[in-house]
Amino acid sequence: MAGQQFQYDDSGNTFFYFLTSFVGLIVIPATYYLWPRDQNAEQIRLKNIRRVYGRCMWYRLRLLKPQPNIIPTVKKIVLLAGWALFLFLAYKVSKTDREYQEYNPYEVLNLDPGATVAEIKKQYRLLSLKYHPDKGGDEVMFMRIAKAYAALTDEESRKNWEEFGNPDGPQATSFGIALPAWIVDQKNSILVLLVYGLAFMVILPVVVGSWWYRSIRYSGDQILIRTTQIYTYFVYKTRNMDMKRLIMVLAGASEFDPQYNKDATSRPTDNILIPQLIREIGSINLKKNEPPLTCPYSLKARVLLLSHLARMKIPETLEEDQQFMLKKCPALLQEMVNVICQLIIMARSREEREFRAPTLASLENCMKLSQMAVQGLQQFKSPLLQLPHIEEDNLRRVSNHKKYKIKTIQDLVSLKESDRHNLLHFLEDEKYEEVMAVLGSFPYVTMDIKSQVLDDEDSNNITVGSLVTVLVKLTRQTMAEVFEKEQSICAAEEQPAEDGQLDTNKNRTKGGWQQKSKGPKKTAKSKKKKPLKKKPTPVPLPQSKQQKQKQANGVVGSEAAVKEDEEEVSDKGSDSEEEETNRESQSEKDDGSDRDSDREQDEKQNKDDEAEKQEWWWLYIADRKEQTLISMPYHVCTLKDTEEVELKFPAPGKPGNYQYTVFLRSDSYMGLDQIKPLKLEVHEAKPVPENHPQWDTAIEGDEDQEDSEGFEDSFEEEEEEEEGDD
Repeated sequence: MAGQQFQYDDSGNTFFYFLTSFVGLIVIPATYYLWPRDQNAEQIRLKNIRRVYGRCMWYRLRLLKPQPNIIPTVKKIVLLAGWALFLFLAYKVSKTDREYQEYNPYEVLNLDPGATVAEIKKQYRLLSLKYHPDKGGDEVMFMRIAKAYAALTDEESRKNWEEFGNPDGPQATSFGIALPAWIVDQKNSILVLLVYGLAFMVILPVVVGSWWYRSIRYSGDQILIRTTQIYTYFVYKTRNMDMKRLIMVLAGASEFDPQYNKDATSRPTDNILIPQLIREIGSINLKKNEPPLTCPYSLKARVLLLSHLARMKIPETLEEDQQFMLKKCPALLQEMVNVICQLIIMARSREEREFRAPTLASLENCMKLSQMAVQGLQQFKSPLLQLPHIEEDNLRRVSNHKKYKIKTIQDLVSLKESDRHNLLHFLEDEKYEEVMAVLGSFPYVTMDIKSQVLDDEDSNNITVGSLVTVLVKLTRQTMAEVFEKEQSICAAEEQPAEDGQLDTNKNRTKGGWQQKSKGPKKTAKSKKKKPLKKKPTPVPLPQSKQQKQKQANGVVGSEAAVKEDEEEVSDKGSDSEEEETNRESQSEKDDGSDRDSDREQDEKQNKDDEAEKQEWWWLYIADRKEQTLISMPYHVCTLKDTEEVELKFPAPGKPGNYQYTVFLRSDSYMGLDQIKPLKLEVHEAKPVPENHPQWDTAIEGDEDQEDSEGFEDSFEEEEEEEEGDD
């Protein structure tokens, strides 16, 4: 039996197979994911949206950064070097392929298989004259020729070649290891052991340990576990959090603490600048001893957020810290919404009265604060301040006009072009066009709702204890699209009027809105404030129409405006409720939802990088009379044109008529929330039937069993009678 033999690669050729595979597994996916995008395409995209987002800080930084940024060039060089190495290794592998082919004497002699003995001898003589060492030939080649000649002419050699593949007979089984022989050389043993020990006993444990330590500190949404614990404690402690308390709790996140987040900074100048801002802002409670809400890092974050909402001018040394803090706000507010929902669920599942659930107002204040932070506005400010060039000093000309009385975004949109131009006569033509572009890019979302009970014979009959499913269909358009449709309808109705005048008005209105709707449907409003940087939250959803860049630099709005218009369109019967909701929504100014995928990208970027804020929504059902949450908020992150969402909740425990409300709240815009009433008529549950057609099979089985038992009894009786006769 042939022996076995393990051999290392003395020449190092087989090692290239390993290196080629290893480099290829790295270079190919790295090229796909890391190859820089075309900068010209990015510049074209920025140029197309300049009219809407030109005043935003993130837009200015995007325009400036591609020029001095050398990171794309470095990526290209590294990737090209990797491909060069991969091609070189592939070339080396291709050259070593022939060394591992099966031995073929015909091929060595350059003969076709099946050549005659005469042809073999003739070819051998010719090659011997050419490669004989005495005549200056190649000795190695001559030995191969002689061996091939013997294999084809000698009977025993030929038999060995045919059976074992080698003229010399069976050989030892060789297992090659694709590592060079110097690795196991005794001279290099200490060095190899040091490398192995360093790699597997030091580097690998450190890498795995550091990864594990970082991973256990963060939740699935990349929020510090410590932050979630802080929010849970204070939300449970304060059931009804007003906006002031909510801002205080939000600023207590460990993401702002340099001890837990290396990206957070603390400067010696903070001890001078922060107290100055506190005096300018005023009304900041510093007496309560509630760590970590009163810690220096938390106080700094709170002051920066309040100054952002007030659109105050802050020192340049604090602008970078403010932008960092604002980027974190959307994800942190979404985490706070999750915490409130979890506590509400826990309170419902427990019978103890001591465990009190957070109020609906606390949940809605979180959503309002998200809008406030994105738009950079204080509570109850006019939604018109979301538009560029509309400042506090000229806002009165718009909102207090004797003829028009514009209070909401929808009021301004519904005006005729001529009236709107007269209302904003104080703006120059270029500024007016910019205002119209931003106004036209605002989203206009409509809701269609339908309640039913799925998996029931009568899906429209809601009974006590059944699982109610509310199907909500969301349709998204821009204000410009809705305005153009309304104008076209009005123009058609007024057709009998003067044709020339109608044509002039049409062209005038259409032209302005068409310019606004050409670029991506995004709304970025910029003011004199610092840009609001948002950190996306898990995650990735890239829909061009929805992406809205809400920077603190001037995006302002009010939920009241949106709610009023939406209530007029959807439900005109509840004016008082809509007015209350509008007031609440006017106070909301911060956007608190960014995606995981976007957030990861932002973390990899420099601190001064600005992210494009995507437009998301919260959809939920509540009982406004009882101030209770009926269905948990659904985070709509992919609304581009239309989307259907199912909201499920258990029906009330008593029959009767119930009045609920379906809320659609924006995380980015003020005054664009939607409200629709939901009426449920709950009936008594049907009694459990004693008999059902589906049970017929079981009844038939019982009858069969009774028949078989009767047969057995009669059979036993017959046997007894036979025994008696005997």
